[in-house]
This record gives sequence, C-alpha cells and structure tokens, in this order.
Amino acid sequence: MRDLLGQVLELLPDQAVALARIVDRTGAGPRETGAAMVVTADGRVLGSLSGGCVESAVLTTAHQVLIDGQACLERFAAADELAVGLPCGGEIEVFVERLDHTDLPRLRALHTALAAHHPVAYATTLESTPDRKLLHPGDSHPWRGLDQDAAALLTAGHNGLIGAQDCTPAAADRPRTFVQVFHTPARMILAGANDYTRALSAAATTLGYHVTVVDARETFTTPTRFPAAHEVVVDWPHRYLEAEQAAARIDARTVVCVLTHDPKFDVPLLSSALRLPQVGFIGALGSRRAHTDRTTRLQEAGFTNLEIARVRSPLGLDIAAHTPEETAISILAQILADRGAATAQPLTTLTGPIHRR
Repeated sequence: MRDLLGQVLELLPDQAVALARIVDRTGAGPRETGAAMVVTADGRVLGSLSGGCVESAVLTTAHQVLIDGQACLERFAAADELAVGLPCGGEIEVFVERLDHTDLPRLRALHTALAAHHPVAYATTLESTPDRKLLHPGDSHPWRGLDQDAAALLTAGHNGLIGAQDCTPAAADRPRTFVQVFHTPARMILAGANDYTRALSAAATTLGYHVTVVDARETFTTPTRFPAAHEVVVDWPHRYLEAEQAAARIDARTVVCVLTHDPKFDVPLLSSALRLPQVGFIGALGSRRAHTDRTTRLQEAGFTNLEIARVRSPLGLDIAAHTPEETAISILAQILADRGAATAQPLTTLTGPIHRR
C-alpha cells in the first residue's frame, strides 16, 4: 500500500477507487499481508496481489464495490481446474473497499507520517462499511475496543488481524480488523566514498533502505557522486556512527558496511559497530588477506574471536561478482539471507515452501 499511496491521493479528488489488500495469508504465497492493488473508476489497475493468479477475480469484485460501495472479503485457496486460486498451494484473504474524497484527510495524514519516517498503523475493520483509524505510538484514544491490540501490533512492528474471529455477539463490539503497520525504513550506513559504495547505495535504495554514505575525505564525499544515497556525510565514519547511536538512530535493523581498505577508517568503525548494543549486520569488503589484517588489529583492540566473527568478511556471496554493480548484488544477497536466517543456497537444492513465514 505504501507504494500506491501517492497515486491514490492524486486520484481521489476526481474519482473513487477500489483498494484491494491481502489481509491474511496461510502457507505459501507470492505476496505478504498488506500487498495492495488499486482499481480506478475508469478501469485502470495499479499494483498487484499475486503476480496474476487472482487479479482477474479481484478485478470483478472491485468493479462491484465501486458501484455499490459495499466492501467485500474474499478467500482464495489452492487453484484447481475449476476455480481461481494460488498455484503455490497457499491461501489468502483479500479485502476490497471503496475509497473516495472523504478518505483524503486520513490518507494524507498517513502519507505525511510516512514521509517523516514516523511509525504508524492503519487499521481497517473488515465490515461491509469499514471503519478506519490511524494509530501512532502513544495514542491512547479508545477505538472500537481494539486500540490496545492495534497498539501492540504497532509496537511489535508487524501486520496482523485483531478483534472477533467468529460470529459471536462480541463481533459487533470488536469487529475483525486488519492492522497494517508502517515502519521507518531500515538504515544502511556505508563507510567509504568509492565506486562500490555508489553501486551498493543505488541497489539498496530499491530495497527500501535509508542509505547514508560517510567518509572523512571531503573531495570525494559529495551528493553528486552518490545520487541514490539519502545522506552523504563528511565525517570520520566511527565518529558518525557513535553520534547516531547516542541520538538513538541505530536499531536491530541497521546495516553497517565498511567498503574501504584503509585501517585508519575501517578498524575504528568496526570497533564502534561491534560495541553497539544492537545492530542488524556488520560487513567489511576486502580480500581474505585484508580480513586477516583487520582481525589482528581488532584482537589488539581487545575484541574476542567470537565478537570479531560478527563481522561478515570477506563481504558478499560467491556469485563470481567482479564489477561494483555485481558486487553490490552479492552483498545485498548476503544481507537478505542473513536477515532472514536463510541458507543462501539454490532453491533447486532445497525442499519445503519457497516463501517461509
């Protein structure tokens, strides 16, 4: 939904749209909960839910929702010869609702929160006439008996269903509700103003990372050289990292990568990164000889072998990468595998679901 929000805001002053979102998923599936598709009154389709498996059926529902204004909840199971479904064997629930100009204030507030990188949740009751609410951290206003459950999902940082899950009398007071949580982007801090940093910053932004390039050399560290980076900072990398930690801008999702080959830059930064109470990934580009030298220097700085093992070096997966652009893919593949505790093995050699929960 995040990717479509700007287009929806442009459309709503002039026409209504149907918003379809995956609100629940069981087993394998091509998209996660919160994935969205928008159907306009003049027949355009924006976004997707499944890569083509169920879009045609949802499109028919969306047109009806646009006509009568009544939201609809549909479930799609494994496909067979007679029914639309998912060839991957999973099940999804899709909620289709009508949005018009009356929804603009709430959606504009959501867009503002996302632009400011503020965590926010968007709750929607799965009723024929949905009730909707934006929730921010610390918001204590009662709402349908669901505010505490929604706040818990916002704190946990993941989407979910709350409220009554059946047809008991409690459903009227606490209706089944989808809470979509929008986090601030995960950070990636890249030390070293060089071509590998430029390539990695460009690739990482496409995955949603907020990228900072930092180097103490003013001549090389310019926004012009790193157009994809969100921030380009002239400072000693270790000093910048320590200042960000002091300002509470480092968390368990933060990626720190050293892309230099200069001990006066990389060893101090790795030392600072290893002392962080929480960080998602620490990597260092370079040869095995360079890593051996770094290891010796880190040992001399008082770090144990177990602590030094947190540094992923040599950085990247073995995909025969040579150019900066190929190396960036190699590094990002390792970061994704590490983040998801995945094997980084070819899928053809593995068994079980491709998309793990």
